Amino acid sequence: MASDDRFSMTTEKYLARHHVLVYMEDAVAQLLEHREENSKINPIKFLCEYFNSVRDGNHTMFREYSYIHATPHNRASFVRLFWKCYRQIGKKGDLLSIQEYHSLLSLLCSDFPFEPVQKTAKIILLDDALDCLISFSDFIYAFQVQFYFEEFIEKSHEMYQSLHQTQRSPRDPVVVPSGSDDTKVHQNSHHPGDGVDATQYFRAIYPLCDRSNFSTPPVNVLKEILFNVPRVSFYGFLMSIAKSERINEHIGRLPSKAELLEGADADLTVPTVRLSNSTNTTTKSKAHPISATNPAEAPQNVYPTQRPPSANQRKTPPSRSGAVNNSFKVRRGAMKKDSTDESSSDDTEESSDTN
Repeated sequence: MASDDRFSMTTEKYLARHHVLVYMEDAVAQLLEHREENSKINPIKFLCEYFNSVRDGNHTMFREYSYIHATPHNRASFVRLFWKCYRQIGKKGDLLSIQEYHSLLSLLCSDFPFEPVQKTAKIILLDDALDCLISFSDFIYAFQVQFYFEEFIEKSHEMYQSLHQTQRSPRDPVVVPSGSDDTKVHQNSHHPGDGVDATQYFRAIYPLCDRSNFSTPPVNVLKEILFNVPRVSFYGFLMSIAKSERINEHIGRLPSKAELLEGADADLTVPTVRLSNSTNTTTKSKAHPISATNPAEAPQNVYPTQRPPSANQRKTPPSRSGAVNNSFKVRRGAMKKDSTDESSSDDTEESSDTN
């Protein structure tokens, strides 16, 4: 955003444009929740770590869908998180079904709905082939467009259907006037299934791009896509957006297709598991924002580093409280063993004294 536009906006419009209140409300809610676990938490340090994680895009792992979906920044950050976690699938050349892609998304967001994944598959496969397998590179770029531009796509689809219905039926004759008194009758050569006039469609969706309440592709890119073809289908239009390098650069989270699978996988830092209320309070860890931060700057044992979930793991997220209870049982077992060893040692000494 240009500085002139920023300073000319009202306070309310600026807060709404950048979704500042969404992050402020979430940060305060997180702080209050973690203060119940640890009353000595430093609010300034907590908020600093929270907003650093938001700035770096490391704040969506294991968060609820309503939070991931709340802002364009969250959506784009989640797409990048998915790419970082599962690009090994693309390196191996594996093809997955939409159900398998949904399972992978559910490992990062347990309540992620199936509908966005299904709509992503329609961009790639169309309605009659949703049971086909999809490559990782095709899925990630189509998913990015569907998830990031969701509201724009819904409005564009409504306008496409309206424009499609107003087309003249291919059976209706079209009267073309000539220089003589006679007239020539022609049949419309375009079937409604062939799409709509691309120029008319651009004029229909152009007003959407001037709105600021949801994300839209750049106007010049849409013009370039639609002015180069006479007619366009809706899913052909979406596929062109998904394949556009300029739109990918506009979102700014995924590398180009040539570099999508390059580079070594980096360790991801994940938030400490939240403990259930039934768990013993002595096993609770230090409080911190429920977001990933730089492991080099994080306090020790606050953000444990671990590898991202792999595609071979089970399709539902592991039980968080179960992991804590198992750890607690192991510690209790170790304490019981130490107590048994001390008891046996005392019995041996008494026996020696008696002899």
